[in-house]
Amino acid sequence: MGDGAALVDRIAERRAGVGDSGALVGELRRALVLVPYDRGGLWTAEFGGVRWVCGFTDEAAMARFSQARAAVEGAGASERVWEYAQFRGARLLDEIIPAMGVPAGVAVNVADPDGAMLFPPVVGIVPDAVAVDAGVPAGGQGL
Repeated sequence: MGDGAALVDRIAERRAGVGDSGALVGELRRALVLVPYDRGGLWTAEFGGVRWVCGFTDEAAMARFSQARAAVEGAGASERVWEYAQFRGARLLDEIIPAMGVPAGVAVNVADPDGAMLFPPVVGIVPDAVAVDAGVPAGGQGL
């Protein structure tokens, strides 16, 4: 229970247009997620006004990320040793994301173009208190 392979399977189902989004979020909550450190904190990236915690389902997925970073950073970067923390997905969503103080979500396996998945800061994924769509009436029309 909670292995990265099961999360990879749920991601593949959703990317194929099948599977259940609730099961996908549930699998993230159970999974152990590897998050590299960068500059003394967890590796994050900003995109679309959201701070994304970059997490990986296993060391191989994190190595693909490292190789992609080396291609961007240039010579010597491929030899970088990545330190990382391992979190249960539920802890990322329920504790770490809210503590960031900005709209934040989790980006899983970002170096895998056919296997990446974003878990945005919305109701049903993160706590309602930090969800960007909390309080928005159904249909997303706002007040």
